[in-house]
Amino acid sequence: MNYILFDGPYRNNLLPFTFTRPVADIRVGILTIRQKWESYLEYTTTTVTEDYLADKFPMVEMEENIMINASFLPNMEVVEFVKNLEVNQALFKGDDVVAFFAKEGEEVNDFSGFESIEFEGEILSIENTWDIFSKNGEAIQEDFALITKDRQSQPIPATVNTINPENIFIEKGATLNFVTLNASSGPIYIGRDSEIMEGSVVRGPLALCNNATLKLGTKIYGPTTVGPHSKVGGEVNNSVIFGYSNKGHDGFLGNSVLGEWCNLGADTNNSNLKNNYAEVRLWDYQTEGFAKTGLQFCGLMMGDHSKCGINTMFNTGTVVGVSANIFGSGFPRNFVPSFSWGGSKGFVTYKTNKAFEVAEVVMARRKEEFTDKDKAILEHIFEETKQYRRE
Repeated sequence: MNYILFDGPYRNNLLPFTFTRPVADIRVGILTIRQKWESYLEYTTTTVTEDYLADKFPMVEMEENIMINASFLPNMEVVEFVKNLEVNQALFKGDDVVAFFAKEGEEVNDFSGFESIEFEGEILSIENTWDIFSKNGEAIQEDFALITKDRQSQPIPATVNTINPENIFIEKGATLNFVTLNASSGPIYIGRDSEIMEGSVVRGPLALCNNATLKLGTKIYGPTTVGPHSKVGGEVNNSVIFGYSNKGHDGFLGNSVLGEWCNLGADTNNSNLKNNYAEVRLWDYQTEGFAKTGLQFCGLMMGDHSKCGINTMFNTGTVVGVSANIFGSGFPRNFVPSFSWGGSKGFVTYKTNKAFEVAEVVMARRKEEFTDKDKAILEHIFEETKQYRRE
């Protein structure tokens, strides 16, 4: 059986992160959604996504395919339902389709001709950007159980202070000494070849992914994910960093999500609570206005390749698009369009040739190539988001 992940109805709710990736490649917990499904299915998946992303994230279709809504995070119970689907069957959770059986070349516009199966168990779903951090604790718990099942952690070094050490898992190649790990509130996963420098204090749940680093004296409040090859310092609370991004110095990041290839300058801070304790609103790309989140705590949503200078201050509920460059004193507006250059005094367009020069240098430092496919995706985003910028 062939398994294909599709973006589902919430893709636009998950912008700016889905500008540059399918829903399946959002990281929440320890793993991306794709990695979770592939671990449970023991099968390599492909993707149905937007046309401009398809060259980088192609679909492989076979005679028989099970299509899976990537907004749903798998667990053992739902995976069994998915594996057992037959021709003309669709699995639903409420009004949302979780998965359905499709023949090669079959276009499914509605499910009126399908046998509907209702999944009555518990399942996490990612429907809005803020779900990425607000459901991160549960996702870390589930991934921790999946990854560590029947496996033995590397020994905890003698210099490390621990609470609930049985809830700590260290992969090979990880380095940590003279740090404090408190896993009483949730598991702490320390990935392969990662490092926690001296003086750091961690309260779980924490996912420190492979080759990630916590700098000297870092303070982490879970549930927090530091994605692969990311560097983090200062104070971080309930945030998700997808990968290859840096918050390397002092400053606060709370109830926030950073995409890939982002960089926060030294002493950057974000507010995650309004002064009047009111509900936070976030920019909504569909309505082109600010939408209610239902949350009292909500910080910064920053798309791939965006960066800010030292001492940058972000207001509660700020959305930054892709390839923005923010600097200067004062608070920038709480919606910064993709390819914007400036700060509180105003923005101009960040031209693609300049943005691409930076991307090439940044990615080369991590021995990654900025490919023609990456350029084509960013050029599409530049055109698609032109309406939000002052040219």
